[in-house]
Amino acid sequence: MTNLIREVMTPNPRTLDATATAEAASSVMRDEDVGAVIVAEDDQARGLVTDRDLVVRVMAEGRNPSRVKLADICSADVVTVSPDDSIDKAVGLMRERALRRLPVVENGRPVGIVSMGDLAQNRDPKSALADVSAAPPNR
Repeated sequence: MTNLIREVMTPNPRTLDATATAEAASSVMRDEDVGAVIVAEDDQARGLVTDRDLVVRVMAEGRNPSRVKLADICSADVVTVSPDDSIDKAVGLMRERALRRLPVVENGRPVGIVSMGDLAQNRDPKSALADVSAAPPNR
């Protein structure tokens, strides 16, 4: 079992500028088979937009995805971890804040993302969540 975020994170997360559109984010999520993109301003993590955010904050409200900026729909109080933080810290933050993903940053710059699935594969590899997280995409 590993102890540091860097050992379980997905490196090189997909990042889009805060001025990018919800449509652009949904295309990236589809094309790269990811469920979230980090929203950045001046190479600094500003927020996170998930596939659920696109549904709830754009589609369900009847907003035009080609006009909605990520800055307007991202989770603003982004909670992050460092690659050198412990997995226990990530688990605690996820529990405390009811989060499914955490951007991993160094000096404010996104370098990875860690999900509940990543942690489950590390801490409880026989769990249903670990199995689902390890499965190939279902395109």
